[in-house]
Amino acid sequence: MERIPPSEKLRKELREMISNVQEGKFSVSELVRRAAGLIAQELLEQEVTDFLGRAHYERSDREEVKKGHRNGYEPLTIRTGEGTISVSRPQVRDTEEAFTSRLAAFFKGNTEVLEKLAVEMYARGLSTRDVEDALMEATGDMVLSKTAVSKVTDILWKEFEEFQQRDLSSFTIEYLFLDAVYESLRAHFGMKDAVLCAWGITREGQKILLHLALGNKESYKDWLEFMRNMIKRGLRIPTAITTDGAPGLIKAVETAFPKSLRLRCWFHRMENFSAKVPEEAWPEVKAGLVMVRDAASYEQGKQCAHEFTAKYKNLYPSLITAFTDDLDALLNHLKLPINHRRSVRTANLAERGSEEARRRTKVIPRFLTEKSGLKLVYSVLIRAATRWRRIPVTSFDLLSLDRLREALGIEDDTAENQREMKEVRQ
Repeated sequence: MERIPPSEKLRKELREMISNVQEGKFSVSELVRRAAGLIAQELLEQEVTDFLGRAHYERSDREEVKKGHRNGYEPLTIRTGEGTISVSRPQVRDTEEAFTSRLAAFFKGNTEVLEKLAVEMYARGLSTRDVEDALMEATGDMVLSKTAVSKVTDILWKEFEEFQQRDLSSFTIEYLFLDAVYESLRAHFGMKDAVLCAWGITREGQKILLHLALGNKESYKDWLEFMRNMIKRGLRIPTAITTDGAPGLIKAVETAFPKSLRLRCWFHRMENFSAKVPEEAWPEVKAGLVMVRDAASYEQGKQCAHEFTAKYKNLYPSLITAFTDDLDALLNHLKLPINHRRSVRTANLAERGSEEARRRTKVIPRFLTEKSGLKLVYSVLIRAATRWRRIPVTSFDLLSLDRLREALGIEDDTAENQREMKEVRQ
């Protein structure tokens, strides 16, 4: 029986891990670590194939094929930011010239390249040029031939295609959050681009990063296309959707999910309100807003909002104009289970994660093109997502959510619901 190359074993393990995504058994950190291991193993094996001129168990009489044979493997340990990676370094014998793996030495001191490529695979998919550039950048030379790199990228991308286009129907999303993170993705004029972000909370309380794409925060067209992408992949109609006040985003939400409860992000709103009053008056005004935000019920919240409006309409008319604009969406979180209100009233989770990761890594200045910058945003958000904690969900919470969905007219798995989703997808 033919011996199986180590990369086949790693690939099988990775397939199993990716399949577990559908069951919620998933760690992005572990995915990156295993992906980096598979990349290293594939490249090490391809280096030998490139040197000998033939693949495993391939026999050839071509002139360019060198004499020599594969002679097993030796263990190689690589330390990365995601943990230790164990791979197998191929050995070669009976060659006219000694074979020395340049990649093995390279990986020892350049593990950030492996992690960078792993994140690239996870978030966007590998291209031949990406691998060539990464290796050239670190070594100053082409370690593998273009043909060898092409073979590696073709193999590796197939492993991640399923995950990149993963079916979202298995995630029972109750709460959907939409926001845009602005980053300097282009190295000119200090311009910043919007990375559209979507994440959700399931009925089990699990927080899931759902989708990321480059777009325009204010664009109705971009946001609608963004949501339709998730709907095509089976996203469940959420009970509630939290956004900021971007007109294009709000319109897209109402188009894609007309029955869902729309919430305005209190984090963004508080920033807007604070700019409408003198600095010395803000503590008192903020206390009044917090009373509205933290009311015991939707009805009590409306009463507090009425009292707040009456108190400040003459003192700070611009504040009240902003406050009463889209007030229902600002109060809608009070219709949700009380245990969940704090978790759903803001939509800046991705932005906070991005800022935290930037402070830790301080790597954005390295990426000067739109594509490389976007890859980094994916990287920091994915890493931040591993630290997101579940929210508690009780049986009473689920009953309340089911009753709210019924009141909103959201009926899962019905012919009417499927028809509505089909219309949105089109």
